[in-house]
Amino acid sequence: MTVVCVPANPPREGLVASGLAESTPLSTAEAAELYGALFRDAVLAVDRSGADLLVNYPDDDAIPEANRTDTSPEAELRTLVADALGGTEDVRFEPQVGSTFDARVGNAVTHLLREEGADSVAVVTPTVPLLSRTVVDSAAMKLRTNGVVIGPSTRGRAYYAGFTEPIDFAGAFDAPVLPTLAARGRDADLDVEFVETLPSLETRADLLDTVPALRARFAAERIVPEYTAAFVHEHGVDVVVEDGMERIVRE
Repeated sequence: MTVVCVPANPPREGLVASGLAESTPLSTAEAAELYGALFRDAVLAVDRSGADLLVNYPDDDAIPEANRTDTSPEAELRTLVADALGGTEDVRFEPQVGSTFDARVGNAVTHLLREEGADSVAVVTPTVPLLSRTVVDSAAMKLRTNGVVIGPSTRGRAYYAGFTEPIDFAGAFDAPVLPTLAARGRDADLDVEFVETLPSLETRADLLDTVPALRARFAAERIVPEYTAAFVHEHGVDVVVEDGMERIVRE
């Protein structure tokens, strides 16, 4: 069974989704609220799959002083997970270890594979609204016959990275992430496979990509990510084209 790690920060204003707040009509508080919605949809997708869910949270000391509160990051993320899943009994929570994203991912993956004997370990970013149970399960199936499985996102990013053996993680998530991860997998003599491409939601360009896809699903009465869709609907976020230019609007 694959262990899926979701490294996340508590959705605090000014700490997360700063790229959205700086370049869209969303305020810093709304951007943080959207991040929380994305995180809950991510843990829902993993929980509904056949994978084991592990949430990686930062220690208090890893949070900038201006963004610290009386509530610990672990407690805050536990509350969100409990809200999404109805409890946390089947979810593992572990602190992040390492000063960079590469180090934190590498430490988690290597520990689980080598010290705990996991068959495969994947890392999923908590900002992929269209992640689904079927995608997570498809990636797990591919990890049975491939050493590295990557979920491509837009602009050269990756929302999913799964491993059956550790690779050289130093700089492995440097942009563009997709070719870097693939090359590291081959450097480790591992077969590399891919799952479907999904948009991330971290910048204004991402919002322009994602909102029309969500609204198309609304119109077609298809499955939508519960919490992210609710945010888009409640805040009236939409994309319009005026004089040939795409623009994000609020109702």
